[in-house]
Amino acid sequence: MADLGLYGYQEEVVQRALLGENIIIWLPTGGGKTRAAVYVAKRHLETTPNAKVMVLVNRVHLVDQHYTKEFKPHLGRDYSLVPVTGDSQVKDFFGIVVQESDVVICTAQIFYNALTYEEEAKHVELSDITLLIIDECHHTNKESVYNKVMGLYVEKKLKGEGPLPQILGLTASPGVGGAKILEYAVEYVLQICANLDSAIVSTKNYVPELKEKVPRPVKTFDIVDKRPLDPFGDHLKLIMEQIHEYMNPSPDFRLREFGTQEYEADVVVLEQRGVREGNRVLSQCALHLRQYNDSLLINDTLRMMDAYLSLEEFYDIKFTTAIDATDFFLKRTFRANQSELRRLAGDSRYENPKMFKLESVLLKQFGPNGQSRGILFCKTRKSTHYLDDWVSTNKALQEAGISASILTGSGNGISYMTQNEQKDTIRNFRQGAVNLLISTSVAEEGLDIPECNLVVRYGLLTNEIAQQQASGRARVKDSQYSVVAQKGGREVRREITNEYLEELTGQAIAVVQEMSFKEFCTKIAVLQKESVLMRKAAEGLKMQRRSEHSPSNTQLLCRNCFKPVASAGDIKLIDNTHYVNINPDFKKHYKVGDRIYFDRTFDDWEPGRIIQCNNGSCNKNWGYEIKYKVVAVLPNLAIKNFALETPNGRITVKKWKGVTFPVETFSFERYCQDNFD
Repeated sequence: MADLGLYGYQEEVVQRALLGENIIIWLPTGGGKTRAAVYVAKRHLETTPNAKVMVLVNRVHLVDQHYTKEFKPHLGRDYSLVPVTGDSQVKDFFGIVVQESDVVICTAQIFYNALTYEEEAKHVELSDITLLIIDECHHTNKESVYNKVMGLYVEKKLKGEGPLPQILGLTASPGVGGAKILEYAVEYVLQICANLDSAIVSTKNYVPELKEKVPRPVKTFDIVDKRPLDPFGDHLKLIMEQIHEYMNPSPDFRLREFGTQEYEADVVVLEQRGVREGNRVLSQCALHLRQYNDSLLINDTLRMMDAYLSLEEFYDIKFTTAIDATDFFLKRTFRANQSELRRLAGDSRYENPKMFKLESVLLKQFGPNGQSRGILFCKTRKSTHYLDDWVSTNKALQEAGISASILTGSGNGISYMTQNEQKDTIRNFRQGAVNLLISTSVAEEGLDIPECNLVVRYGLLTNEIAQQQASGRARVKDSQYSVVAQKGGREVRREITNEYLEELTGQAIAVVQEMSFKEFCTKIAVLQKESVLMRKAAEGLKMQRRSEHSPSNTQLLCRNCFKPVASAGDIKLIDNTHYVNINPDFKKHYKVGDRIYFDRTFDDWEPGRIIQCNNGSCNKNWGYEIKYKVVAVLPNLAIKNFALETPNGRITVKKWKGVTFPVETFSFERYCQDNFD
């Protein structure tokens, strides 16, 4: 194993995998799980006839990292390797790529899609793969794409269908799934093992070496006192009380404390209730209250001006979309308080003390001549932008040589980063052109920056897995792991709870590892059979819900103005992705806005213009047009922007999978016959 430079603890944890067993390697972040996986893959390719290795990751940027830093340097000379992401052209003939390659590294969604595609050039069978490596495999639970892949695997196993690939899972933090006592924690670890059809292994003989090679960062709680006066926050609450009085919710609905996640959950439910009841006073007041509450949450974490600008941005849009007395009341209320809010937000006497503490933490680690590199974790994409602006305009931080950049999740929305932007940011961070990443959870898992010596968690409430993963980004000896929080706040309590849960995870894994082979296999078999039955039952319920109403008896209403605009019977599904309205009369209900652009091209379609409700000044965004196969221009709808009028009353759903009527597959041939003949 010397050719890959494995440490003793790595050699120990791969032994059972080298014998062909399905295992989960449990090593801390920075412990070299990927290097161990490369070694297993190398031996597998050398000893297995017609070997085919598939490496699955859960983050797009990890495809390039694993390919460039680990697999290609050690396997690229003797074997053909291909990295595949959503913006790779080769994904369109993924089945052929797999046939012609020895090792494929891709996101789990691409592999799952290939397992379900019927088109030969795109299709892959589990039996085509001989070794399946699953990175960050603790995500193999519930409805995750990892679990969908392994669900197909387990079903085939129970039916005796094969051959099936060997499984190699990698994780630093299996977690306990919300368990608080050892018995339930053991059950959770066993369920993860069952989902992956694998035993879990860790080092027993080389613990001192592991601790030496993978030092843990020094953890500090950087605590601040609650700000003594908060006139800006108080004024926001005063406005919210005025809206409450106007809204006059029924006595059976109790709203919790302003400025909390619980209050946000309450007003989300209240908005849904307003839509169901056709009560715009309720639905619109709830929407606006959510924005005020969001400003309170920002005010608690960031600068007062950030909180104000967030609210102002919301009303810049709402000023152009007023359609009734409720809208005019809400607009007037903000305008009447706007100048006072701005004045209070600019009063430095009441600035957030957490920001001063965060500045202090960063200045301790960075200096003009220093080589520090850090990651600042925060909750939302919006927060990353505000913090980036704060760093770039803070004289002390700039003099300390801090060069910051944002890293958030990839996607197609305007607030997301493109995959190329992610790659550029990570490359700049690795090379030192950027020395502070301001990131959401996208950087918690797998990001390998050996020079990183500071991790700051700011305004976060997460579970023990996220905490362990974030802590593990600090790799240098004597690194710093800082939790900036308010004295007596929930962040501190959650961190302490997570420390206990991390210990509980270790205890639960030890119990599972000490089980006899027979006991372990018996428990796994029971859990796997239960999972298959539960999955089928859930699928049956989903199909039953999808058939609850007839499309011809269901209408789509604009979620803002409640105007009926479409029949559910006109909705068709393209490529299992796009829900489009094929009725040409639907065009009279919307107007088009700006053209949208994605940082990639697609097989048969391209994006067009944003579409908005055309009822007066409603202007509710509904989705965007797509051009399909060059000739068909179709409105692609986001169901969250509509209400559904069914025979049993009005409902709302977040995603198309929640609708209560079946949706037919789009027929391009029939569409052309109906529209162009």
